[in-house]
Amino acid sequence: MKANKHTQVKSKSQKWKDVRGKRCRPLITPSDLNSSPVVVRMVKEHQVAKKKKRLKKKAKPVSETKLTPPKSECKKTHPQTNGSSSLSQDAEAEDVQDWKEYSQSILRNGMETSGDVEDIRMSRLEGEALHHCAQRDDRQNHAVLVLQKHQTLCFRGKCILTCLYGRVEVMGFTIEEGQKSYPLFSPASHCPLTIRAMETSHDVRDHRTDTSLILQEYLTPASRKKLLKKVTSTSSIILLEPMETPLTRFLSSFSHLGELFSPPASELMSAVLDTPLNGLGMIPLASNIEGLKISRSCKETLNSVVSACRGDVDGCAVVLVCGTKNVGKSTFIRNLINTALNHTAAVDYLEGDLGQTEFTPAGCLSLSTVTEPLLGPPFTHQNTPEHIIYFGQPSCESDMDRYLESLKSLFRQRPQSREMPIIINTMGWVKGFGLQLLVDIIRFLPVTHVVQLSHGGTTQCPALTPEYLRTAHGYQTHPPSQTALDEFTESHCPPRTYSHLSVQSEFQGVARQGTARHQRTNEHRELSLLAYLSQLQSPDPGPVPYTAVALGVIHCEVAPTHALYAANASL
Repeated sequence: MKANKHTQVKSKSQKWKDVRGKRCRPLITPSDLNSSPVVVRMVKEHQVAKKKKRLKKKAKPVSETKLTPPKSECKKTHPQTNGSSSLSQDAEAEDVQDWKEYSQSILRNGMETSGDVEDIRMSRLEGEALHHCAQRDDRQNHAVLVLQKHQTLCFRGKCILTCLYGRVEVMGFTIEEGQKSYPLFSPASHCPLTIRAMETSHDVRDHRTDTSLILQEYLTPASRKKLLKKVTSTSSIILLEPMETPLTRFLSSFSHLGELFSPPASELMSAVLDTPLNGLGMIPLASNIEGLKISRSCKETLNSVVSACRGDVDGCAVVLVCGTKNVGKSTFIRNLINTALNHTAAVDYLEGDLGQTEFTPAGCLSLSTVTEPLLGPPFTHQNTPEHIIYFGQPSCESDMDRYLESLKSLFRQRPQSREMPIIINTMGWVKGFGLQLLVDIIRFLPVTHVVQLSHGGTTQCPALTPEYLRTAHGYQTHPPSQTALDEFTESHCPPRTYSHLSVQSEFQGVARQGTARHQRTNEHRELSLLAYLSQLQSPDPGPVPYTAVALGVIHCEVAPTHALYAANASL
């Protein structure tokens, strides 16, 4: 599920990347991305590093790439046949090709498809087009962007989005004219977000008059006049504002998280600079960087499940999502929840993955009701669930009976009369005892749909079809077995069968843990924990007396006079 839009890049901005030399130079902050001296310094350091590297190797043949004579130190980018761009500088064409190949080989989160992609061809808004389609009001510190039908904007950073005209889609959620504003988070730890203009029609309206009246509140007359030239009857207009929350301020106080909302090293060459959006905390990305892209098979699965969530089938939909590690379960679930929220007021969510939780720190099983779209990774929407059980470990391998009893207990807390759909997330443990646990969960809970994600031509685990469950052995259950618990069957009347839907993940690096900065699973757990703790921060922090500090240790009591002894070497 990744996006690769091919659009011509014409930007005055400089693109750079230097992975090996990053440790030897000061960190680049998001505000530095607008600074021309910083760009020049990065380019010079990159050229010196490449020349040193080249002295240690034998001579390579000269690339056939045609270079234009240098007119200044920084040149415009030149589009290539694959939609990416090369940089004309005083460096050899060999450097350009090296960086192109390296940036395309870096592991990025998300999903891409080989052939079964959507028929709609979408273009990426980037480069010089951003100067014509976006206008910024420095006085009010916001920008207005015009997107044509199916046009996209892929970016890193964070912002607040308001749809002023038409409608746009982000991670499956549709934002229309008249709706409230929504925060968008696109950190380096996950796949970059993409804003897509959806097809809309205003035939019965005078779009020129309507948009002119709308823009009067946000832009000066000169900027409004420029932007109105780009507006058509099928255009969408969005307002982008900078965002600073207690969460982002708390995370930025840690030195190693200072660049969390900046492009990672693999995307520095593709960061589009010097645009009206850069000063707002947004950094647009060129078309060679892929965002979230949904294959046709995944789209069909989403449509089938969302149809059930709308109430097209009898009873409430109980959707279980399973698959091996790093196959895209969390991304699929966020997209599913967002798409379902376009048709229903709320969606219940049962957390069964102890290691990669969505709304709580790791090591917790929980039941939550989701009413707002998830427009960012898990650490951006940590909250207090309706019911939570602290398991205390990122894996249930040491106590699988307690894991199953905890899930059944959480499901019992859900009112049986509730008709909203529920989505169940599971662990990436799909072999041995992990497979047996999946069999038990499907039997214990009144599941109506099983969405199984896999990759490649190999089989990570058997297809969990109703036919397979008739003969499969679980950890606690054995065939033949009833489909659901007795207490559920009395009033819920779950079906004796369910729909099995298969989704093939085809993105690069599937089933492998990310190795880039902020993309490792332990770093994701750290971000979720820090985000959860940020909610405890006082809006006006200050010193507290020592007598007001209490220290607790699990399974024992600590006397106030022994607090420092217990804390010693423990924090």
